Formats: sequence, C-alpha cells, structure tokens
Amino acid sequence: MVSEDGVSLAVTESGSGDVTVVCVHGYPDNGSLWQPVVDALSDRYRVVVYDTRGAGESDKPAAQSAYHLDRLAADLTAVVDDVSPDRPVHLLAHDWGAIQTWHAVTGERLRGRVASFTSISGPCLDHAGAWVRSRLRPSGLRELFRQLAHSWYIAFFQLPRIPELAWRSGIVGRALQRLDGTGTPPDTGDAIRGLALYRENMLTRFTRPARRDTDVPVQVLAPQADGFVTPPVQTDIGRWVPMLWTRRVAGGHWLPRGRPDVVARCATELIDHIEGAPEPWSLRRARVTTEARGRFARQVAVVTGAGSGIGAATAVALAEEGAELVLADVDELAVNRTVEQARRHGARAQAVACDVSDASAMADLAKRVAAEYGAPDIVVNNAGIGMAGPFTQTTLADWERVIDVNLWGVIHGCKLFAEQMIARGEGGHIVNLASAAAYLPSKMLPAYATTKSAVLMLSECLRAELAADGIGVTAVCPGFVRTNITATTCFVGVDDGEQLRRQRATTAAYQRRNYPPEKVATRILRAIERDTALAPAAAEAHVGLALSRMTPAAVRAAARLDLTPSGAG
Repeated sequence: MVSEDGVSLAVTESGSGDVTVVCVHGYPDNGSLWQPVVDALSDRYRVVVYDTRGAGESDKPAAQSAYHLDRLAADLTAVVDDVSPDRPVHLLAHDWGAIQTWHAVTGERLRGRVASFTSISGPCLDHAGAWVRSRLRPSGLRELFRQLAHSWYIAFFQLPRIPELAWRSGIVGRALQRLDGTGTPPDTGDAIRGLALYRENMLTRFTRPARRDTDVPVQVLAPQADGFVTPPVQTDIGRWVPMLWTRRVAGGHWLPRGRPDVVARCATELIDHIEGAPEPWSLRRARVTTEARGRFARQVAVVTGAGSGIGAATAVALAEEGAELVLADVDELAVNRTVEQARRHGARAQAVACDVSDASAMADLAKRVAAEYGAPDIVVNNAGIGMAGPFTQTTLADWERVIDVNLWGVIHGCKLFAEQMIARGEGGHIVNLASAAAYLPSKMLPAYATTKSAVLMLSECLRAELAADGIGVTAVCPGFVRTNITATTCFVGVDDGEQLRRQRATTAAYQRRNYPPEKVATRILRAIERDTALAPAAAEAHVGLALSRMTPAAVRAAARLDLTPSGAG
C-alpha cells in the first residue's frame, strides 16, 4: 500500500476474524520482529504487520525530513484505514514503532480509529521530554541520571558520519546481537537510514515538549532489564493518559523476540477486555488509578504458616498495605482468625487448610492461586517447627518431620510459585523464613539449624537463578521472637514431663526477650520493597551474622555451650 506522500509500505496479514491487531516495529528492526508474537495471536485475531518506511521491503526515502514523526504517523494512519476501514484496530508497538504510534494516538489523525494501544520500550517523545524536566529536582535526579546513562546512544547518533562508520564496521551490529540474544544481525543499510529518526525528531521533542493527551486505552509493558529505556520514563504518564495500565515485565529491550508469550498474553488480556470481556485480575492489578493505595496494593501474597506468629503478623502487615491474601496453615481455625484480622483492614483474604510438607496439598494450593490470580506477586514460606536436643538422640522420625516441614515445605512453595511467576513474566518476590540458627551453630539445635541453614542456601541459590526473571528472593533470619514455636518445639530424648518443662522454660525466656513477630513482619515488608537478599531480624540475629563472618572460630566455640533455659530441669 502507499502512504499519502507516495511511500510504498510492505504489509502482511495473518489470521482472520473481526478484531484486527496492527503491529509496528522499531529501530533497527523490520516487521519480522513480530513473527513470534504473530504466531501466538493469529489463531484469535487478524494480525497486520508492516515494514515502516526505511526498513525491510518498504520504500526507503533518502531525505531526513521524510522520517519526521508526522510522516510516520501518516503511514500508520494509512495502514489502519486500508486494513480496517470500518472498525477500530488494536495497536501493538515496540521501540520506535511505539514512539511513532504514541505520536499518532495523541494527535487527530487516528481519533476514533484505535480501540487500544500496547506500548513496549518506546515512550511518547513529548512525554519523555516533560518527564526529564520533572526530574530536575533533588528527589528525581537518581531516576534522571539512570535514564541518561541508558540514553547515551541518542547523543552519539547525532554526530556526523561516525555512527554510519560504526554501523558499517559491524561493531554496532555485533553489540546489538549480544544484547538481543539472537543470531540475526540488523540490516546495515536500514540501520544507517534509520539514524534519521533520531536526527529529525529527538532534539525538538526533548527541548520543547508539547502536551499530548489521548483517550485511547493504553497498556505499557516496561521490561525491567531494558538497556535503553528505563521503566519510569515509560510508565509515569498518567497525567496524559486517563485509561492506563502499566506492567513491569521480566526481560530485555527486545521483548517481542525474548518473551513473545508474555507480549501476546498481555496484549490479549487488554484486547479482549476492550472488546467486552471481563477485566481479568492480571490486568486489573496493572490499572493505574488515583485511589488511595498501600505499598502492596493489588498485589497477591501467599503466606504459609499464617495461623500465628510471624506468618500471621506478616499477613496482617500486608493487608494494611493493600495486598490481597491467600493464607495457608495446617490449623484451619487459626488461619481463619488471621483472615478475619486481615479483613478488618479492608483486605480481600481467604484461608486454606494446608500442610506444607504434603506435596499434593501444596500443589492444590498452587492450582487454586493460579485459577484465581494466574500467579502470586509475593510468597512468604513461613511455616516451620522447632526441634532441639542432641544429634545422637534425634531419631530418624524426628529428622524426617523437621526436614519435611522446614525444608520440603519451603522447597514446595518455591518451586510451585516460582514456576507461576516465571510463566507470567512480571517478576515477583519470594521470602523464605530461615533463622539466625542458619549461621550460628549450636550443639543443642543440630536438626533445626541444619534445616534453616539449608533454607538460607536454597534462598541464595534461587536468588541467583531467578534474577533474570525479575524475581527477588529473600532469606529472613529472625533471632529470639515471641511466638508459639517454643510451646510446640520438640525436645528430643526426654520424657513427656521433661518435654513440657523445657517448652515452658523456653517460652518464658522468649517472653522475657519480648521481641514481637510484628517487628519481623515489618522487616519482611522492607526486604520485599528493597529486594534484600538476607534480612536478619532482632539484634542478636544481626550481631550473630557479623560474628559468623568476622570471628567464625569464636562462633564455633560458643556452639559447644548448652543454652537450654536453666529452668528446664
């Protein structure tokens, strides 16, 4: 087809149906960028892809002025009018494709012709220019400098001849191949012609940004590992876009190639909703609103061992900050009490009776979460039991029980919910409750300390593995916390009477220490926000961690002491 200034555009169509999706690629790509996404969408929609001017099989004007945003917007308008003259289309655009689409949907050309727009890694240049100005204050300088560090290439592309030489030498192409992770180098001729996009449009828009509003429903997918465009410059646009959904997704700049499944799913959710389907939870949580919101508003949190102690305190703290809760505990009555507390703070919460050591029960819990929410945003693997006494008196049954709950329970929670988070592609956070005993050995806690040390190491390994998927993992290591774990701790090798005396004495000692679980919950929420790897809770946990690193010999010597409370008999 031919645009209004005579430029011929190469257009391809896939699929069929009443709903039309138009995909616009960026620089230095061509329409083939979208093929993995087209494959995922074409069984539901009619999908249209075109090579923008200067790229692929479309005409390649020589004049720099031919790449002005007004010309690019006119091309998009011509494509929309040609492929869907009687019905609004849904737009899906990446990088410079998104930039030119923003220019079109914030102008008059496409008014009434666009049903929705999903933007990836390409802000409106006028919005970006206004964003830069808004960050020229102390509180905004960190975000500004981070974006400027990502945008160095924009200044480089303004230089005469040098960028062309860099492209012809193959240096830039090889660098982008490494970033993109594909074996297909960009077309050098297209890349050199595309420099006109930067030279014709950037400086004017950044130095004199105009106000550009739109009434089109817009969804922004902001890759967390984008090496060129940071999430804030893409998502802080609510003042111009009243119908806005934003999602920070795992992946790099070339998301349509790297995570086509995520792009297709997110686009489908918005398209179907605009076409009349109910708004799914995964889309509703991304909607930008002016309602009062807590730090974890519209985030789904799963907490195990939520019937009492640290689990219950964490659930209530998350409820206070706006999270929706799925709370699990082996004690159904206790976890229902926690649900009632959470609901008093206005949170949606549900209770599930679940033994974390039971793999099938945990799988059922995960299926329940997936059916309602798709995936959780936060998982707190808190359920655990106490065990004390000499190694030689710890039976095989004792070992199996403490490992099943303290370690296998965490493994089940991590595996099941990490898989859901990875598939969703929007990150998340896993918190595993270890203990200061993980790094403070004691001859009286061989079984308990072994499981907690394993939880700590598992957390550190998972943190490394899941980082690429935008999933944080925190190991929380509390000290002596006033919970009912002491009243239920198993003291091995003693009769029932002695067991009860030791439980009472230990409970009394912890009550004298009087460190409440609510403080641990506060530490957990802070660790989630800051993506902290290791979070000791209570002074003794901090001191113990420092000593384990600075004076390990002294810590090993202290491990020989019998710290059983003196009133224990």
